[in-house]
Amino acid sequence: MSRSVFNDLLKEIGDAPVKDVLIGTHWTAVVTETGAQKRCGLASSQQPNLLHDENGGPAVPDAGSLHQLVGKDLAKLALSSSPPEVSVGMAAINALLPHHEETWVDLNAETVIADKGADKRVALVGHFPFVRRLRQRVKHLSVLELRPRADDLPAYAAPDVIPEADIVALTSLTLLNGTFEGLMQLCHPGALVLLLGPTTPLSPILFDYGVHILSGSIVTNVKAVLRTIGQGGNFRQVHRAGVRLVTITSGVSIA
Repeated sequence: MSRSVFNDLLKEIGDAPVKDVLIGTHWTAVVTETGAQKRCGLASSQQPNLLHDENGGPAVPDAGSLHQLVGKDLAKLALSSSPPEVSVGMAAINALLPHHEETWVDLNAETVIADKGADKRVALVGHFPFVRRLRQRVKHLSVLELRPRADDLPAYAAPDVIPEADIVALTSLTLLNGTFEGLMQLCHPGALVLLLGPTTPLSPILFDYGVHILSGSIVTNVKAVLRTIGQGGNFRQVHRAGVRLVTITSGVSIA
C-alpha cells in the first residue's frame, strides 16, 4: 500500500461536507461542496480482495452512510485494507485537493509520451487505449500489465524493463494497489517519469517522490459524470460526459 504517499496527500487536503459517494462498475466518485462550489474526485473502482470474501464481512462496512462523513474522514479510507474503500478514499482526496489552475495545461498523457519518446525507450505500466498508436510513434515501447494481452509483458517483468527505460509512464492505479513506490525505485535517475490516468492526484507532492509529469482529470459536469458512472460507463464515456484532461509538471518542458 502507498501509505506514505497517502499520508502526505492527507496532510495537504482541506475539508468540506460530502454530498455524494458513488462506486460504479469502473469508476468511483466522491462529491464535496464548499460554499456554492461542488467538486467531484474520481478513482478507478477496485474489486474486494479475498480477505474480505473469506471473512464474510462487507468490503464497504459503512455503505449507505459514507456521504454522512466529513471529507477528511472519508479521504482516510485511502489507508484501508479494503480495495473498494481505498478507491473511495482516493476519490475523496482528489475532490479535496487544492486547485492550482494556473499550473494546469490542457494536454493528455498520450501526446506527452509520444512527443518525448520519439527517439527513446518507453516503459508503460498499464495497458492504455492509446498503446497501438503509441507503438508507431516512439522508438521502443514496453507495456507491463497485470493481465497481459497481445504484445504486453507481465507485470513481474518490471525489474528487467523499467531500469532500461528513458521514459517511464505509470498508471495511477499503482497508487491504489500499492505498487507505486516499488516501481519508482526501479527507475534510473535520468528517466522521465509520468503518472497518468483519471485517478492521478494533481498535487506537487508527487514530485517529491520522483514523478516529473502528472496527467489527471478535472470533472466539469458533476451531474452528467455521476449519471454516466452510475450506469457503468467506461472512462471514454465519462470523459465525454464532462471531464477535462489536464497536465502539470515539476518544471520539465512538455513542449
